[in-house]
Amino acid sequence: MRTWLLSGCLALLLFTQQAAAQTLLVVGDSISAGLGVDTSHGWVSLLDKRLREQGFDYSVVNASISGDTSAGGLARLPALLSEQKPKLVVIELGGNDGLRGMAPAQLQQNLASMVEQSRKAGAKVLLLGMKLPPNYGQRYTDAFSKVFETVAREQQIALVPFFLEGVGGVSAMMQADGIHPATVAQPKLLDNVWPTLKPLL
Repeated sequence: MRTWLLSGCLALLLFTQQAAAQTLLVVGDSISAGLGVDTSHGWVSLLDKRLREQGFDYSVVNASISGDTSAGGLARLPALLSEQKPKLVVIELGGNDGLRGMAPAQLQQNLASMVEQSRKAGAKVLLLGMKLPPNYGQRYTDAFSKVFETVAREQQIALVPFFLEGVGGVSAMMQADGIHPATVAQPKLLDNVWPTLKPLL
């Protein structure tokens, strides 16, 4: 009887440890990497803190790299999925594609491939949509923003339509370069993501 109870307790402990080992992987660019801000105050770090405070058993892995494009993220993803085995993947890429004038069709193909690979690896996916400043031209900016809607619809995944809602174009929320959100904007970025992210946890 004692042996049976001991075995049961060990099995329960192992199950609990495994259940607590879920990984949330963020694959992004400089906005998620926290360029220009103390990374401990970046939105990804704030997300990690909120998850712990609200009792969600997730470990956040921030695999974001400043300057990264959707092609770069796609190239890095297989290794990340193999190493981290995430239950949830947040994709925050595309801004640099747009700033460099890359073809929206290629962006769409790259993001769709990232979603497909993530889901094949057993992860849920959240896509963070982006928009470009109007000076890039109406035709291009429209085509760019529609990429995220199209990928989310065709792949049937969750989407935050505009990650920088209430931040982009607001001088008080941006760093001097006008591209990267300031420290004060980081909680807002998390609040933009949270309502769509929480149901996936």
